[in-house]
Amino acid sequence: FQVKSENKKTIWNTEEVPEGSEFDDTWDPREKPEYEISFKQHVGTEDVFFGMTGKDPSTACCEDIVIKIKLPETKYSDITLDIQDKVLDLRTPKKKLLLHLPYPVNSKEGRARFLSDEETLEVTLRVSRRFDFIHSS
Repeated sequence: FQVKSENKKTIWNTEEVPEGSEFDDTWDPREKPEYEISFKQHVGTEDVFFGMTGKDPSTACCEDIVIKIKLPETKYSDITLDIQDKVLDLRTPKKKLLLHLPYPVNSKEGRARFLSDEETLEVTLRVSRRFDFIHSS
């Protein structure tokens, strides 16, 4: 098996390199913060009582991903957050989190808020799905 490449000096094909790997930094001494991922689904009475839209409680029917990241002893101004379609990159002076997201997200429609009393950053990202028989909106 041989891969043909335009440049004979390349050792990887672009399809072989996972998306978001350019953010990986194994030599960074900062510790990884605790985090929690949950999924949010918008439901109405037509879903709860009548089951008209065909939504179920699985993550396949959720519209948002909510990520809560514990950042003790951190000020809001020290947080750098970068969201790509499949990667969340968070950096503070003491913590670093590179998170490959379970679903592609719309990086332009996200929201983040810092809950200073809980020392937690809450990031809400809209899942970007292709239209199919389950997801009509």
